[in-house]
Amino acid sequence: MATQTVEDTGPVAHTAEARPEAVVVRFAGDSGDGMQLTGGQFTLSTALAGNDLATFPDFPAEIRAPQGTLFGVSAFQINFGSHRIDTAGDAPDVLVAMNPAALKTNLAAVKPGGLVIADTGEFTRRNLEKAKYSVNPLEDGSLAKWDVLAFDISAQTIEAVKPFGLGNKDALRCKNMWTLGLAMWMFDRPRGPIHDWLRAKFKGKPELAEANIAALDAGHAYGETAELSGPLHQYHLDPVPTAPGLYRTITGAEAVSLGLVAGAQLTGLPLFFGGYPITPASAILHHLARLKEFGVTTFQAEDEIAAICAAIGASYAGSLGVTSSSGPGIALKGEAMGLAIMTELPLVIVNSQRGGPSTGLPTKTEQSDLYQAVYGRNGDAPLPVIAARSPADVFECAIEAVRIAVQYMTPVMLLTDGYIANAAEPWLVPNPADFAPMPAQFLTEKNAGDELLPYARDAKGARPWIKPGTPGLMHRIGGIEKAAGTGHIDYSPANHQEMTDARRTKVLGVDVPEQAVEVGNTTGKLAVVGWGSTYGPIHQAVLRARAKGRDVSHIHVRHIWPLPANLGELLRGFDKVLVPEMNTGQFKTVLRDQFLVDAQPLTKVSGQPFQIAELEAAIETYFDAIPGDAGGEEIAANLQQLPNPEAGHDDGTTPRDLRLMHDRDN
Repeated sequence: MATQTVEDTGPVAHTAEARPEAVVVRFAGDSGDGMQLTGGQFTLSTALAGNDLATFPDFPAEIRAPQGTLFGVSAFQINFGSHRIDTAGDAPDVLVAMNPAALKTNLAAVKPGGLVIADTGEFTRRNLEKAKYSVNPLEDGSLAKWDVLAFDISAQTIEAVKPFGLGNKDALRCKNMWTLGLAMWMFDRPRGPIHDWLRAKFKGKPELAEANIAALDAGHAYGETAELSGPLHQYHLDPVPTAPGLYRTITGAEAVSLGLVAGAQLTGLPLFFGGYPITPASAILHHLARLKEFGVTTFQAEDEIAAICAAIGASYAGSLGVTSSSGPGIALKGEAMGLAIMTELPLVIVNSQRGGPSTGLPTKTEQSDLYQAVYGRNGDAPLPVIAARSPADVFECAIEAVRIAVQYMTPVMLLTDGYIANAAEPWLVPNPADFAPMPAQFLTEKNAGDELLPYARDAKGARPWIKPGTPGLMHRIGGIEKAAGTGHIDYSPANHQEMTDARRTKVLGVDVPEQAVEVGNTTGKLAVVGWGSTYGPIHQAVLRARAKGRDVSHIHVRHIWPLPANLGELLRGFDKVLVPEMNTGQFKTVLRDQFLVDAQPLTKVSGQPFQIAELEAAIETYFDAIPGDAGGEEIAANLQQLPNPEAGHDDGTTPRDLRLMHDRDN
């Protein structure tokens, strides 16, 4: 974790010449080359430099694929700059390829004219064959449309760590630090924090710490002293204008863990987390296990069913029960979710979505569990569903999920995905005093004279929460239908109708904020409606389109179920509605079902996030079909209002948080 305190320096002056800058860098190599660690440390140094950033870790499903193979490539992409960053970037400006397989699987994504750095020490005949190269691409002219810097990083690393007496195998494990050092020179990053991190990581083996530091410094020195003509240059990106406060980098898994703890603190409840390891949700268990001082109990169960049932038991006993998984595990938890709905106990279920069905694409991202979240239980079993838009947004979404669960006595599902869970971005650490307490209420005495009615309902439709063992408040609880009010077993037709309607009415009555427009007007020709992690690319694509004079707006939905009450009227104010999502059109179907609007899908199930260019092209396709839409002169005039429109970024003159509010209000 990197933290940075930003002081209030007053208004930032900007001139026409002060154009925003951003760079996209991708590190790629074998899954044993430490690319995730390299990218993570480069991210921390970038955050400390004050740049805004977004990352995209992309790693194989195999625990350890055969070395040098195409399916064993691990990559880490970071987009950073001196203005607001919403996505991890479309196409890398720089690709660091540690072997032929990394080059082959990532080269097509690099911008024409971009820089490719390759380790010639790994371009052996055997590795070329594993990557399906018949000839060495560094020598056959096939890389002509890119700038290529190819040299023997392996040999440079071995030479740098020679004083520490490491064998070649151990020496080559420092190669990622050599590469990181070169990258830190290229982008003017300080090495001190990485030195400190390495000494802390290897404090039991100081010789390894010093060897890695030597490799890091050697890579930095190579960039600093080598007399290289051509593509290798040093770049400096100014810090992003930022609201004052304490900042840190945060991943979605970290944010949901902190948000759950904050929600438990605001309700005054101990937090019990029951989980079972599954990609990409396992990190939540790991993070919560480190927060025991905040009244957190973590339980790694023997399976998914045991994990959720333990969490339900904790809620019955008066704790905040939480469980998490991804799609396959959520399917296993389905019956127990029905139990929590029937017993009307608070429970938070975090679904970190991944590519499916079944095992599917376990390390790739997708949004294909929306039907499962909204509809996927036996019987009429509704529960509220919330979707986070970014790693930092997950924190507030987790608090919101806790609030709804406790106030309405219901399970709540919080949707993230593999991209959000693993990606990182800067986060302004909030002031705890800014959050209003929402204390949980327990029934401590009979609520109907001399009689206890455990299924009596308050104004929100919630039944009372009764801790077991409370004197005089013994009551039945379980999965079989209970009588309205008394809670006695009663599966008569009339009672089941009444209780089913009551549970449904309670969920549909959850107080959901009205839907706002993120960018654009509340009526117009086209609304691009998103949910979850599509926020960043949609936001930037709509900004680009509006710069060209297109009448398009961005609407992003957090509350998936129940939907905001004004959403239907809002959507009917647009001629067309486009719904991009990483599935085959699930939210599009929900919108059609609920509001009878002609929502059109834009779908992607490749395991990769949307690119800004993909969404921009889809928007243009709509407007290209309209004769007489914004002409060339009008488009040119609008482009002049947006600095560097080809890069697709806003002008960066407003701090990140203020810019978000500005976009919503305009």
